[in-house]
Amino acid sequence: MSHDPPTFRHSLNDAKADNVLERLFRCARLLNDEGTRRVAEQTDAPVLRAAHMNLMPHIDLEGTRLTVLAQRLGVTKQAASQLVVDLEKIGVLQREPDPDDGRAKRVVFTDQGRNGLLEGLAILRGLEAELRAEIGDSDIDHLNQVLVKILAFING
Repeated sequence: MSHDPPTFRHSLNDAKADNVLERLFRCARLLNDEGTRRVAEQTDAPVLRAAHMNLMPHIDLEGTRLTVLAQRLGVTKQAASQLVVDLEKIGVLQREPDPDDGRAKRVVFTDQGRNGLLEGLAILRGLEAELRAEIGDSDIDHLNQVLVKILAFING
């Protein structure tokens, strides 16, 4: 394999050129970055790192055990625990006894954390409105339909 950066760059760009999922991942990352920036700018919420934001969707509303969070994130229990500790310190998460196993604990959102989720979703609605104005309602609606189908396929 060549170590020539221009050759590799050309090969990489060719591989990306028509790759829909690469484009979807790039859009998701950029929209996540913009949403995170807007949350930090428009709310009194503590500034969260990308790793903190990546943790949020993996927490079930009734709570999730730390081992399950680590598995969902694809990280060690220690790495997941550190993210939870960070978010506990700023009042977004807390641990409470697991009602199914008195020896275990579940990670749950605090009231502040739940309010933050709603504030974040409101900011995303604003970003979506901007995209609708730029791209058009029909394309955004079609994109939503396609994403629903992709999620159904992935979730089996």
